[in-house]
Amino acid sequence: MEDRPLVSIIINNYNYGRFLAEAISSALNQTYPHVEVVVVDDGSTDDSRQLMANYEDHIVSVLKENGGQASACNAGFTVSRGEIVIFLDADDYLFPYAVERVVAAWAPDVVKVHYRLQEVDALGNPLGFYPPQRERLDGGIVWPIILKRGRYVTPTMSGNSFSREVLDKILPIPEAEWRYCADTYLVDSVPFYGRIGSIEESLGAYRIHGSNAWSLTTISSDSFRTHLQQHLQQQALVVRKASELGYKVPPDLNLRDHESWSVRLVSLRLDPQNHPIPSDQPLRLVHLGLRSIWQYSYFNRKQRLLLSMWFIGVGLLPLSMARSAIALMFLPQARPSAVEWIIERVLRR
Repeated sequence: MEDRPLVSIIINNYNYGRFLAEAISSALNQTYPHVEVVVVDDGSTDDSRQLMANYEDHIVSVLKENGGQASACNAGFTVSRGEIVIFLDADDYLFPYAVERVVAAWAPDVVKVHYRLQEVDALGNPLGFYPPQRERLDGGIVWPIILKRGRYVTPTMSGNSFSREVLDKILPIPEAEWRYCADTYLVDSVPFYGRIGSIEESLGAYRIHGSNAWSLTTISSDSFRTHLQQHLQQQALVVRKASELGYKVPPDLNLRDHESWSVRLVSLRLDPQNHPIPSDQPLRLVHLGLRSIWQYSYFNRKQRLLLSMWFIGVGLLPLSMARSAIALMFLPQARPSAVEWIIERVLRR
Protein backbone atom coordinates (compact mmCIF):
# COMPACT_ATOMS: atom_id res chain seq x y z
CA MET A 1 0.00 0.00 0.00
CA GLU A 2 2.84 2.40 0.80
CA ASP A 3 4.05 2.07 -2.82
CA ARG A 4 0.67 2.87 -4.32
CA PRO A 5 -0.22 6.52 -4.97
CA LEU A 6 -3.03 8.09 -3.03
CA VAL A 7 -5.79 9.23 -5.39
CA SER A 8 -8.04 12.13 -4.40
CA ILE A 9 -11.52 12.26 -5.92
CA ILE A 10 -12.81 15.81 -5.47
CA ILE A 11 -16.56 16.11 -6.05
CA ASN A 12 -17.76 19.64 -6.75
CA ASN A 13 -21.45 20.19 -6.07
CA TYR A 14 -23.98 22.97 -6.39
CA ASN A 15 -27.66 22.05 -5.98
CA TYR A 16 -27.22 18.56 -7.42
CA GLY A 17 -28.57 16.78 -4.37
CA ARG A 18 -30.64 14.48 -6.58
CA PHE A 19 -27.43 13.08 -8.10
CA LEU A 20 -24.90 13.59 -5.33
CA ALA A 21 -25.37 10.27 -3.50
CA GLU A 22 -24.55 8.32 -6.66
CA ALA A 23 -21.42 10.39 -7.25
CA ILE A 24 -20.19 9.93 -3.67
CA SER A 25 -20.97 6.20 -3.65
CA SER A 26 -19.12 5.72 -6.93
CA ALA A 27 -16.03 7.39 -5.45
CA LEU A 28 -16.19 5.38 -2.22
CA ASN A 29 -16.74 2.05 -3.96
CA GLN A 30 -13.63 2.00 -6.13
CA THR A 31 -11.79 -1.30 -6.52
CA TYR A 32 -8.53 0.58 -5.95
CA PRO A 33 -8.20 0.87 -2.17
CA HIS A 34 -5.99 3.93 -1.71
CA VAL A 35 -8.56 6.69 -2.34
CA GLU A 36 -9.71 9.75 -0.43
CA VAL A 37 -13.02 11.42 -1.28
CA VAL A 38 -13.41 15.19 -0.87
CA VAL A 39 -16.87 16.68 -1.38
CA VAL A 40 -17.13 20.45 -1.85
CA ASP A 41 -20.55 22.02 -1.54
CA ASP A 42 -20.57 25.43 -3.23
CA GLY A 43 -23.37 27.05 -1.25
CA SER A 44 -26.21 24.72 -2.26
CA THR A 45 -29.77 25.62 -1.29
CA ASP A 46 -31.21 22.12 -1.77
CA ASP A 47 -30.69 19.08 0.49
CA SER A 48 -27.06 18.50 -0.56
CA ARG A 49 -25.54 19.28 2.84
CA GLN A 50 -27.94 17.01 4.71
CA LEU A 51 -27.04 14.24 2.28
CA MET A 52 -23.31 14.84 2.78
CA ALA A 53 -23.83 14.42 6.53
CA ASN A 54 -24.80 10.79 5.89
CA TYR A 55 -21.24 10.17 4.66
CA GLU A 56 -19.40 12.25 7.24
CA ASP A 57 -17.27 9.33 8.47
CA HIS A 58 -16.13 8.46 4.95
CA ILE A 59 -15.52 11.77 3.17
CA VAL A 60 -13.78 15.08 3.71
CA SER A 61 -16.51 17.72 3.61
CA VAL A 62 -15.90 21.31 2.50
CA LEU A 63 -18.83 23.70 2.98
CA LYS A 64 -18.46 27.12 1.40
CA GLU A 65 -20.41 30.07 0.09
CA ASN A 66 -21.34 29.99 -3.57
CA GLY A 67 -18.42 31.04 -5.75
CA GLY A 68 -18.62 28.91 -8.88
CA GLN A 69 -16.95 25.77 -10.19
CA ALA A 70 -13.40 27.15 -10.16
CA SER A 71 -13.66 28.15 -6.51
CA ALA A 72 -15.05 24.72 -5.61
CA CYS A 73 -12.14 22.97 -7.35
CA ASN A 74 -9.64 25.27 -5.64
CA ALA A 75 -11.16 24.63 -2.21
CA GLY A 76 -11.20 20.88 -2.72
CA PHE A 77 -7.62 20.75 -3.95
CA THR A 78 -6.41 22.74 -0.94
CA VAL A 79 -7.57 20.06 1.52
CA SER A 80 -6.73 17.04 -0.65
CA ARG A 81 -3.55 14.97 -0.34
CA GLY A 82 -3.51 12.69 -3.37
CA GLU A 83 -0.65 12.38 -5.83
CA ILE A 84 -3.32 11.88 -8.52
CA VAL A 85 -6.44 14.06 -8.49
CA ILE A 86 -9.80 13.47 -10.18
CA PHE A 87 -12.33 16.31 -10.23
CA LEU A 88 -15.76 14.67 -10.43
CA ASP A 89 -18.84 16.73 -11.22
CA ALA A 90 -21.61 15.89 -8.76
CA ASP A 91 -24.07 14.97 -11.52
CA ASP A 92 -21.63 12.39 -12.94
CA TYR A 93 -20.25 9.17 -11.47
CA LEU A 94 -17.28 6.84 -11.87
CA PHE A 95 -17.38 3.15 -12.67
CA PRO A 96 -15.93 0.93 -9.86
CA TYR A 97 -12.68 0.15 -11.69
CA ALA A 98 -11.97 3.72 -12.88
CA VAL A 99 -9.20 4.60 -10.44
CA GLU A 100 -7.59 1.17 -10.79
CA ARG A 101 -7.35 1.68 -14.59
CA VAL A 102 -5.98 5.21 -14.18
CA VAL A 103 -3.24 4.12 -11.76
CA ALA A 104 -2.27 1.24 -14.06
CA ALA A 105 -1.89 3.69 -16.96
CA TRP A 106 0.16 6.22 -15.00
CA ALA A 107 3.86 6.89 -15.65
CA PRO A 108 6.42 9.29 -14.14
CA ASP A 109 6.28 11.78 -17.04
CA VAL A 110 2.46 11.87 -17.26
CA VAL A 111 0.62 15.03 -16.21
CA LYS A 112 -2.87 13.78 -17.07
CA VAL A 113 -4.63 10.53 -17.89
CA HIS A 114 -7.99 10.92 -19.57
CA TYR A 115 -10.64 8.39 -20.50
CA ARG A 116 -13.92 8.22 -22.35
CA LEU A 117 -17.24 8.73 -20.56
CA GLN A 118 -20.56 6.98 -21.11
CA GLU A 119 -23.32 9.55 -21.68
CA VAL A 120 -26.45 8.83 -19.64
CA ASP A 121 -29.72 10.64 -19.05
CA ALA A 122 -31.08 11.81 -15.70
CA LEU A 123 -32.17 8.25 -14.88
CA GLY A 124 -28.89 6.64 -15.90
CA ASN A 125 -30.07 5.28 -19.25
CA PRO A 126 -27.21 5.12 -21.80
CA LEU A 127 -27.23 7.71 -24.58
CA GLY A 128 -23.83 7.43 -26.24
CA PHE A 129 -20.23 8.29 -25.48
CA TYR A 130 -18.25 11.46 -24.86
CA PRO A 131 -16.22 12.09 -26.85
CA PRO A 132 -17.98 10.03 -29.55
CA GLN A 133 -16.27 6.70 -30.23
CA ARG A 134 -15.53 7.77 -33.79
CA GLU A 135 -12.96 10.20 -32.31
CA ARG A 136 -9.89 8.70 -30.70
CA LEU A 137 -8.67 10.53 -27.63
CA ASP A 138 -5.42 12.38 -28.22
CA GLY A 139 -2.47 11.22 -26.14
CA GLY A 140 1.25 11.63 -25.72
CA ILE A 141 2.71 15.09 -26.28
CA VAL A 142 -0.40 16.93 -27.45
CA TRP A 143 0.57 20.61 -27.27
CA PRO A 144 1.66 20.55 -30.96
CA ILE A 145 -1.85 19.30 -31.80
CA ILE A 146 -3.41 22.18 -29.87
CA LEU A 147 -1.22 24.71 -31.66
CA LYS A 148 -2.04 23.12 -35.02
CA ARG A 149 -5.81 22.67 -34.66
CA GLY A 150 -6.68 24.97 -31.76
CA ARG A 151 -7.95 22.00 -29.76
CA TYR A 152 -7.36 18.34 -28.96
CA VAL A 153 -9.75 15.45 -28.33
CA THR A 154 -10.34 15.21 -24.59
CA PRO A 155 -13.33 14.51 -22.35
CA THR A 156 -15.13 16.88 -20.02
CA MET A 157 -14.20 17.37 -16.33
CA SER A 158 -15.08 13.93 -14.93
CA GLY A 159 -13.05 12.12 -17.60
CA ASN A 160 -9.69 13.46 -16.44
CA SER A 161 -7.14 12.64 -13.75
CA PHE A 162 -4.27 15.03 -13.03
CA SER A 163 -0.88 14.79 -11.37
CA ARG A 164 -0.66 16.85 -8.22
CA GLU A 165 2.68 18.17 -9.42
CA VAL A 166 1.13 19.85 -12.47
CA LEU A 167 -1.85 21.14 -10.49
CA ASP A 168 0.56 22.82 -8.08
CA LYS A 169 1.88 24.75 -11.08
CA ILE A 170 -1.44 25.93 -12.54
CA LEU A 171 -3.74 26.27 -9.52
CA PRO A 172 -5.52 28.15 -8.14
CA ILE A 173 -7.86 28.46 -11.11
CA PRO A 174 -8.73 32.16 -11.63
CA GLU A 175 -12.16 32.16 -10.03
CA ALA A 176 -13.77 35.19 -11.66
CA GLU A 177 -12.72 34.17 -15.16
CA TRP A 178 -13.60 30.47 -14.79
CA ARG A 179 -16.67 30.55 -12.59
CA TYR A 180 -18.15 28.13 -15.12
CA CYS A 181 -16.40 25.45 -17.21
CA ALA A 182 -13.34 25.31 -14.99
CA ASP A 183 -12.46 22.03 -16.71
CA THR A 184 -11.55 24.03 -19.82
CA TYR A 185 -8.86 25.81 -17.83
CA LEU A 186 -7.51 22.50 -16.54
CA VAL A 187 -7.54 20.40 -19.72
CA ASP A 188 -6.11 23.16 -21.93
CA SER A 189 -3.35 24.20 -19.51
CA VAL A 190 -1.79 20.88 -18.47
CA PRO A 191 -0.73 19.60 -21.94
CA PHE A 192 1.97 22.27 -22.05
CA TYR A 193 3.68 20.65 -19.03
CA GLY A 194 4.06 17.01 -20.06
CA ARG A 195 2.62 13.85 -21.56
CA ILE A 196 -1.06 12.89 -21.67
CA GLY A 197 -2.08 9.28 -21.03
CA SER A 198 -5.13 8.03 -22.90
CA ILE A 199 -7.60 5.24 -22.06
CA GLU A 200 -10.17 4.54 -24.78
CA GLU A 201 -12.35 2.57 -22.35
CA SER A 202 -15.30 4.33 -20.67
CA LEU A 203 -14.52 4.72 -16.98
CA GLY A 204 -17.41 6.88 -15.86
CA ALA A 205 -20.77 8.39 -16.74
CA TYR A 206 -21.43 11.90 -18.03
CA ARG A 207 -25.00 12.81 -17.26
CA ILE A 208 -27.09 14.81 -19.76
CA HIS A 209 -30.08 16.20 -17.91
CA GLY A 210 -31.00 19.60 -19.32
CA SER A 211 -29.08 21.91 -16.99
CA ASN A 212 -25.49 20.96 -17.83
CA ALA A 213 -23.18 23.90 -18.41
CA TRP A 214 -21.92 22.50 -21.72
CA SER A 215 -24.15 19.81 -23.20
CA LEU A 216 -27.12 20.86 -25.29
CA THR A 217 -30.58 19.35 -25.09
CA THR A 218 -32.38 22.02 -27.18
CA ILE A 219 -31.42 24.53 -29.86
CA SER A 220 -31.25 27.82 -27.98
CA SER A 221 -29.62 31.08 -29.06
CA ASP A 222 -28.70 31.82 -25.43
CA SER A 223 -26.85 28.50 -25.15
CA PHE A 224 -24.88 29.08 -28.32
CA ARG A 225 -23.90 32.60 -27.26
CA THR A 226 -22.60 31.12 -24.01
CA HIS A 227 -20.77 28.38 -25.94
CA LEU A 228 -19.19 30.98 -28.22
CA GLN A 229 -17.94 33.02 -25.29
CA GLN A 230 -16.42 29.86 -23.81
CA HIS A 231 -14.67 29.05 -27.10
CA LEU A 232 -13.20 32.56 -27.26
CA GLN A 233 -12.08 32.25 -23.64
CA GLN A 234 -10.45 28.88 -24.36
CA GLN A 235 -8.59 30.28 -27.37
CA ALA A 236 -7.26 33.19 -25.31
CA LEU A 237 -6.13 30.75 -22.60
CA VAL A 238 -4.20 28.58 -25.06
CA VAL A 239 -2.42 31.59 -26.54
CA ARG A 240 -1.57 32.96 -23.11
CA LYS A 241 -0.37 29.66 -21.65
CA ALA A 242 1.72 28.71 -24.70
CA SER A 243 3.30 32.16 -24.81
CA GLU A 244 4.10 32.09 -21.08
CA LEU A 245 5.99 28.81 -21.49
CA GLY A 246 7.88 29.86 -24.59
CA TYR A 247 5.99 27.91 -27.26
CA LYS A 248 5.66 29.57 -30.66
CA VAL A 249 2.00 30.38 -31.27
CA PRO A 250 0.83 30.49 -34.91
CA PRO A 251 -0.61 33.94 -35.70
CA ASP A 252 -3.71 32.34 -37.22
CA LEU A 253 -4.38 29.92 -34.34
CA ASN A 254 -7.90 31.29 -33.84
CA LEU A 255 -8.73 30.28 -37.44
CA ARG A 256 -7.93 26.61 -36.98
CA ASP A 257 -10.74 25.18 -34.82
CA HIS A 258 -13.73 24.25 -36.97
CA GLU A 259 -15.86 23.61 -33.87
CA SER A 260 -15.44 27.23 -32.81
CA TRP A 261 -16.55 28.44 -36.23
CA SER A 262 -19.58 26.14 -36.21
CA VAL A 263 -20.72 27.52 -32.84
CA ARG A 264 -20.09 31.08 -34.02
CA LEU A 265 -22.11 30.54 -37.19
CA VAL A 266 -25.04 29.01 -35.32
CA SER A 267 -25.07 31.87 -32.80
CA LEU A 268 -25.27 34.37 -35.65
CA ARG A 269 -27.99 32.53 -37.56
CA LEU A 270 -30.22 31.93 -34.54
CA ASP A 271 -30.14 35.48 -33.17
CA PRO A 272 -28.18 38.01 -35.27
CA GLN A 273 -29.38 40.95 -33.16
CA ASN A 274 -27.77 39.61 -29.98
CA HIS A 275 -24.76 37.88 -31.54
CA PRO A 276 -21.72 39.03 -29.53
CA ILE A 277 -19.54 39.82 -32.57
CA PRO A 278 -21.40 42.52 -34.58
CA SER A 279 -19.00 42.39 -37.56
CA ASP A 280 -19.79 38.72 -38.34
CA GLN A 281 -21.59 37.85 -41.58
CA PRO A 282 -22.83 34.36 -42.57
CA LEU A 283 -20.79 34.14 -45.78
CA ARG A 284 -17.59 35.12 -44.01
CA LEU A 285 -18.15 32.53 -41.26
CA VAL A 286 -18.89 29.85 -43.86
CA HIS A 287 -15.63 30.72 -45.61
CA LEU A 288 -13.62 30.59 -42.38
CA GLY A 289 -15.27 27.31 -41.35
CA LEU A 290 -14.42 25.73 -44.71
CA ARG A 291 -10.85 27.00 -44.43
CA SER A 292 -10.45 25.47 -40.98
CA ILE A 293 -11.74 22.11 -42.27
CA TRP A 294 -9.68 21.90 -45.45
CA GLN A 295 -6.48 23.55 -44.29
CA TYR A 296 -6.06 22.43 -40.68
CA SER A 297 -8.30 19.52 -39.72
CA TYR A 298 -7.33 15.84 -39.47
CA PHE A 299 -10.45 14.72 -41.41
CA ASN A 300 -10.35 12.61 -44.56
CA ARG A 301 -11.94 13.79 -47.81
CA LYS A 302 -15.40 12.33 -47.14
CA GLN A 303 -15.49 13.84 -43.68
CA ARG A 304 -14.44 17.23 -44.99
CA LEU A 305 -17.10 17.15 -47.69
CA LEU A 306 -19.83 16.30 -45.18
CA LEU A 307 -18.80 19.06 -42.77
CA SER A 308 -18.46 21.52 -45.64
CA MET A 309 -22.03 20.78 -46.71
CA TRP A 310 -23.12 21.44 -43.14
CA PHE A 311 -21.41 24.84 -43.01
CA ILE A 312 -22.85 25.87 -46.37
CA GLY A 313 -26.33 24.71 -45.42
CA VAL A 314 -26.37 26.42 -42.03
CA GLY A 315 -24.93 29.61 -43.50
CA LEU A 316 -27.08 29.94 -46.61
CA LEU A 317 -30.35 28.03 -46.19
CA PRO A 318 -33.50 29.65 -44.77
CA LEU A 319 -33.40 29.53 -40.98
CA SER A 320 -36.16 26.91 -40.73
CA MET A 321 -34.04 24.50 -42.79
CA ALA A 322 -30.79 25.57 -41.18
CA ARG A 323 -32.21 24.71 -37.76
CA SER A 324 -32.62 21.08 -38.88
CA ALA A 325 -28.96 20.94 -39.87
CA ILE A 326 -27.97 22.55 -36.55
CA ALA A 327 -29.94 19.91 -34.65
CA LEU A 328 -28.27 17.10 -36.60
CA MET A 329 -24.86 18.40 -35.53
CA PHE A 330 -25.47 19.43 -31.94
CA LEU A 331 -28.31 17.17 -30.72
CA PRO A 332 -27.04 13.65 -31.44
CA GLN A 333 -29.66 12.10 -29.16
CA ALA A 334 -32.40 13.47 -31.47
CA ARG A 335 -30.93 12.11 -34.70
CA PRO A 336 -32.93 9.47 -36.61
CA SER A 337 -31.17 6.12 -36.41
CA ALA A 338 -30.55 6.06 -40.16
CA VAL A 339 -28.82 9.46 -40.04
CA GLU A 340 -26.74 8.37 -37.04
CA TRP A 341 -25.69 5.23 -38.92
CA ILE A 342 -24.48 7.32 -41.88
CA ILE A 343 -22.68 9.85 -39.71
CA GLU A 344 -20.90 7.20 -37.66
CA ARG A 345 -19.52 5.54 -40.78
CA VAL A 346 -18.53 8.71 -42.61
CA LEU A 347 -17.02 10.55 -39.62
CA ARG A 348 -15.19 7.64 -37.96
CA ARG A 349 -11.47 8.48 -37.77
